[in-house]
Amino acid sequence: MRRSVLLGGLGLSGAAYAGWAEPSMRLTVAAHRPILPEWRGRAPLRIVILSDIHAGEPVMPALRVAEIVRQANALDPDLTLVLGDLGSQARFVTRAVPLASFAGLLGRLRAPLGVHAVLGNHDWWDDPMANRLRPPATVAALGAVGIGVLRNGAVRLRDGSDGFWLAGLDSQLAFGRRGADDVGRTLAAITDDAPAILMAHEPDVFARATPRFALQVSGHTHGGQLRLAGWSPRVPSAFGNRYAYGLVREEGRSLVVSGGLGCSGLPVRFGVPPEITLVEVA
Repeated sequence: MRRSVLLGGLGLSGAAYAGWAEPSMRLTVAAHRPILPEWRGRAPLRIVILSDIHAGEPVMPALRVAEIVRQANALDPDLTLVLGDLGSQARFVTRAVPLASFAGLLGRLRAPLGVHAVLGNHDWWDDPMANRLRPPATVAALGAVGIGVLRNGAVRLRDGSDGFWLAGLDSQLAFGRRGADDVGRTLAAITDDAPAILMAHEPDVFARATPRFALQVSGHTHGGQLRLAGWSPRVPSAFGNRYAYGLVREEGRSLVVSGGLGCSGLPVRFGVPPEITLVEVA
């Protein structure tokens, strides 16, 4: 009897932690230091990444978003990247955060090299008016607060020998199995041989992307939301745990997959708490 009561108590405690404490109360900083031979001799770069915020009560109310922004700025980044999936229309959301209000909070982000974003699949899926001729309303909302959304394009940052390219790929799942991504168009926007960093919401393009990108940063997977001993039972990637979370190195290229901040599907996280991702390149 005592054993069953104890096990029942532990089960309830674990459920409460995974269903409320970890997704709603915890916030960590996950730091990665990829080695990029292409960067040798250039000024160091400190990147803060916010991904998969999925704003909406009760897990991600506006006050929590504001605190995430405050902590992101406190990390003193050179560059801040927002990797898509900003809002949420999941069944567990009791009250949405209006897009304009949410964008206003992100407009408080500060970095000398700017704040740049890409779209995620939910930015497309949650906007019933979005199509190939009309991008999601997220683009205009972020633009109104000074955050540019890169949709298969690139911008050059820093001058002279320290210059590099920041490229952004549109969602590979924008229309279900069909994406709005265009790697060729993205590469065409890069017009010299300076190193290039690719923002791509979904990590899977890393398996086929060109070596032109010294570093790719992605989100989408939430680290599986449930993660034990470096393994997740379900990862929204064709490659499973291969690109589930963290720093990946393949064929001389580096990928950083953020565990993200919010939830989708079920409002549960265990073993992969919400994170602000910090990438330091030197």
